[in-house]
Amino acid sequence: MSSIELGPQAPPHPPLGALLVQYGYIRQEDIDAILQYQAAQRIRFGEAAIRLGLVSAENVRFALSRQFEFAYLRPGREGSQISSEVVSACDPFSGAADQIRSIRSQLMLHWFDKLQGRNALAVLGAVEGEGRSYLAANLAVAFAQAGENVLLVDANFRAPRQHTLFGIQNDIGLSTILAGHRHSEAILRVSELSGLFLLPAGALPPNPLELLTRATWQDFLARARSNFDMLIVDTPSLHCGEDAVFAAVKTGAALLVARTGVTPVKALANAARVLARARVPVVGTIWNHVADNSPAHLGGD
Repeated sequence: MSSIELGPQAPPHPPLGALLVQYGYIRQEDIDAILQYQAAQRIRFGEAAIRLGLVSAENVRFALSRQFEFAYLRPGREGSQISSEVVSACDPFSGAADQIRSIRSQLMLHWFDKLQGRNALAVLGAVEGEGRSYLAANLAVAFAQAGENVLLVDANFRAPRQHTLFGIQNDIGLSTILAGHRHSEAILRVSELSGLFLLPAGALPPNPLELLTRATWQDFLARARSNFDMLIVDTPSLHCGEDAVFAAVKTGAALLVARTGVTPVKALANAARVLARARVPVVGTIWNHVADNSPAHLGGD
């Protein structure tokens, strides 16, 4: 990962053959043979390379993902520190990733609208272990794969996880910014996943609730809304205190997460009441681990 440096759009990626060479799947001298076979068989370049036994279908799929700005981790994930829980990046063609994209589609249809000022969402849950961090991380990746510039913010000062999921240090982050110590390097570009930026929680403060009630939280969100297409905010469970509510109030909307066998129905109902009293719109509720093959079966911890 690298520090954020927003600038001009990157130039278009090279052709598929050049990408296959760049990633070491074929040699430069293989391209002529592939082109000749492609012309003779009247098939696509990638299919010709596969038929000639020069690459695998997975190799071609990865190169195409880079050509069409659908970023995910290279097969084998050499050198990557990103957790396998981030299925949208690590296993983007799995059933779990498909379900994440389905949730993304519903949110784009029914909530996100930057022109209307609806480009931020807090992910909340009633108790621990429901999958908030998992869902927040995977949604952020999925939106970035759709071509959005996304900032994933870890506002869980009780038990932060985003730095673990993305394999980064947690020395500075949101707590640093809210305490008034501005650090431009706190927001990180996830270099492996185009369009995704991460702000970890930072050093755990002794006063997490008070930090989220400061004007600096609102100021930070206002700047972030202007600089990014979408904000996804991870929060602690409501069981830990009022942190998540204050995070959601300024964010402007909440997505509730519940998990079969973990979330008591009364706790979920209470969470909905708390958010209603705080006038936080709940744009949806995700049931995690409902049943195999269920649209709401997301997985993760």
